Amino acid sequence: MTEPSAVFEDEHRELLDSFGAFVRRELEPLAAELGEAGHPSYDLCSYVRQRSAQLGFYAGDYPESLGGSGMPFSAVVALNHVAGRTGCRLAPYALAGSEGPSPLLLGGTDAQVKRYLEPLVRGQRTRCLALTEPDAGSDAFRLTTTARRIDGGWVISGRKTFVSNAARADLVLVVAAVDTPAGHRRPAVFVLEQGQPGMRLGQRYEGMSGEVLHELVLDAAEVPDDALLGDPTEPDALGASIGSLSRGRLMVAAQCNGIAEYALSLAVEYARHRRAFGRPIGDYQHVQEHLVTSRAELEASKVLTLACARLVDAGVEPPENAALAKLTASTMAVRVVDRALQVHGATGWVRGHPLEFLYRQVRTMTIIEGTTEIQKVIIAGAMGLG
Repeated sequence: MTEPSAVFEDEHRELLDSFGAFVRRELEPLAAELGEAGHPSYDLCSYVRQRSAQLGFYAGDYPESLGGSGMPFSAVVALNHVAGRTGCRLAPYALAGSEGPSPLLLGGTDAQVKRYLEPLVRGQRTRCLALTEPDAGSDAFRLTTTARRIDGGWVISGRKTFVSNAARADLVLVVAAVDTPAGHRRPAVFVLEQGQPGMRLGQRYEGMSGEVLHELVLDAAEVPDDALLGDPTEPDALGASIGSLSRGRLMVAAQCNGIAEYALSLAVEYARHRRAFGRPIGDYQHVQEHLVTSRAELEASKVLTLACARLVDAGVEPPENAALAKLTASTMAVRVVDRALQVHGATGWVRGHPLEFLYRQVRTMTIIEGTTEIQKVIIAGAMGLG
């Protein structure tokens, strides 16, 4: 099946083929041992992460001086697409996600970059981002978590919720409101080590597809001056976080496109061979409607996502671009997986079938990195509405 959007991948063809071969050769045999739940252990994730870093795939857009490969961001987006379309449950762990290096850390001092960012790029350590609060989700900067200045450091108090990787992360990036010397209140990022006194795990949550998240409680946690990321006189987590979230949204969009492509391939193959009333079900117009509509929506989403990634490489990355791509890809993927399951009928619904897992997994994509609704708010704002 020829795909119009394939031209966007040609410039990274060798890289993408190498990554696909790595997934087939090393990750698929390991994924086959996961069993029905499909949620890998921390040790397995750590192995996949470090092995991928050795091969140059993990955090590939970071500079070579930090342990990355210096590849363009469009290549990272294309890699995320390939990870989704392989159907291998370990493939996404081979690429830096919410546990890996954060663009926020690029704004740190030279000492902070060396201490915190280099081990993350190499996959030797992991981190989490403590941003969302009980009363500040998509409106993430209406912060109640505060950092108060004391001699030689800061005291951080507040509660964060739905923090991915909180129990295992070596580093915790905490976004808190601070009063600047200029008299303004604005968000700042603090880097806390796991085991920090005054910081503890609260309520545990388990997602639909097995992801574990936690509440994080900061009870007058005292940290030194150098825990504040970047310029201590004018912290600017807001601007840095917008850029970080935008790139994360494009990677989520690419994963959604890959997942949808995998689901569609399963549905097409099933429709060709499953017979009803003496004919393959793919001969019937209602089944064709599911598959053709899915392909049209998928191709449009792929072109949009890859075009936005190329704009990032060109230095053009307004937040509405990433919001458009993430909104389009995540909602499209939900529809495509739903149609693919419908084509399979009870076969796809049964626990253990790839589509049953994807049906639960893809639903989270309309929530993470900003809900569908917040993407629409961003896009409407760029259109001069609201």
